[in-house]
Amino acid sequence: MSPPALRSLATLCVLLAACGADDSPTDASTPGDASTDGSAPSDTGAADDAADDASVAPAPFFLGPEDRRARLVAPAAHDGVTPLPLVFLLHGYTANSTLQDALLGSTSAAHSRGFYLVLPEGTVDARGNQFWNATNFCCDFNGSGVDDVAYLTSLLDEAEAVLPVDTARVYFTGHSNGGYMSYRMACELSSRITAIASLAGSDYKEDYQCEPTEGVSVLQIHGTADATVLYGGNFAYPSATDVVARWAGRAGCDPATITDLDAIDVDTAIPGAETTRQRWQTGCEPGLDAELWSITAGGHIPVLDARAYGGLIADWLLTHVK
Repeated sequence: MSPPALRSLATLCVLLAACGADDSPTDASTPGDASTDGSAPSDTGAADDAADDASVAPAPFFLGPEDRRARLVAPAAHDGVTPLPLVFLLHGYTANSTLQDALLGSTSAAHSRGFYLVLPEGTVDARGNQFWNATNFCCDFNGSGVDDVAYLTSLLDEAEAVLPVDTARVYFTGHSNGGYMSYRMACELSSRITAIASLAGSDYKEDYQCEPTEGVSVLQIHGTADATVLYGGNFAYPSATDVVARWAGRAGCDPATITDLDAIDVDTAIPGAETTRQRWQTGCEPGLDAELWSITAGGHIPVLDARAYGGLIADWLLTHVK
């Protein structure tokens, strides 16, 4: 299936709220792995009724330069004075902010939980796909060298300049390439980021490639059967467990002491409470911890109840204060 066809399918899925098939290739051994028809792996899919909130939302507000606007969602009920948390949602490779918001239910969560939501867009590569230049593996496949760290930092600067942002509660979250970029931002801007949540993303392969100045709380959510970003890692990125243990260590936690939490239901296509949860919390610096949620038999694009998922992730992020 060609990339335009994938985008059309993703749009249809949003309308029907019925898409959950994993379009992943069967291997992820090299950057930009092709699917069986030669197209790039796609991060689009699934849907949500978050658009229902549009009828009560304030008029759209935009951040960033004219040629690269980012939409900002403010809670419908806000006095404009009280400082609010700020969440950045970063889309996956081939996706965009609208589709990612539909998949992850972030706008709905912004209204129900009361935070600002920034919905930026990556730049377009030679295949016509939007991407973030996150790590050397993902996903600047054509070597554009775009400085997305600078771009996202400028959006944060602008948001804090024009809005009453609670600077102790700034968060990044994203899917796949957006998860990679969330980790990159935690590496580069650790003094200003409180916590990140990555779905099916990963970090630099080597520890020395990321040198944060402060600890950042992390939540990694990953399907054990993900064929696009392998749960067990490969030559270009670490395993899901190693990623979380690494960030736990950076937060001062004992990476060898892990607490098992109750399993929960994240992927609605898999019966029962398929997602096991582990937390690194022993010895951590105040306010910091790390968690790994493993979706047993889950793929790269889990089938989510987006409104429930958006609230679940928002609740995890918002409990963290720096």
